[in-house]
Amino acid sequence: MQYLIDGHNLIGQLPDIDLTDPNDEALLVQKLSGWASRTRHNVVVVFDNGLPGGTSRLSNGRVKVIFAPPDTSADSVMQRRIHGLNPPQDWVVVSDDHQIQVAARARRMTVRRSTDFAVELLTPPESRKKLTPDLDPDVRVPEREVVAWLKEFDVEGLRRKKR
Repeated sequence: MQYLIDGHNLIGQLPDIDLTDPNDEALLVQKLSGWASRTRHNVVVVFDNGLPGGTSRLSNGRVKVIFAPPDTSADSVMQRRIHGLNPPQDWVVVSDDHQIQVAARARRMTVRRSTDFAVELLTPPESRKKLTPDLDPDVRVPEREVVAWLKEFDVEGLRRKKR
């Protein structure tokens, strides 16, 4: 699966990156790089206000970084890309922008809200594992089993010795 992400839109949903930080784009790219490596997905992230516009040196093996030229917006760059991506069903578009979502749905692309994707990006992979009885941290042990183990380890005898 490949992801087309509205960069500043996503940063606005992350509690650990601030849009006023001059390095906000680099911080997001770093976070996306880790996520892309773990999930083996490729990412194209688009930001506003690049000088010059186009592909950035922040790009790496799994994350391509694009800055919209000064005379246009990330939204218009994303819309152009949405119309040119093939096959569209291989792409997930991440944005809270309604027009971007409509354009992506019109091409039958999967759409994810930035707010939802931010949760996935911030959740460590190990905590996303499905809990099974052997992994469930809140397992209920029957009282008879607890009593049996207390007897097995002679807990009452240990308490008497400590007094």
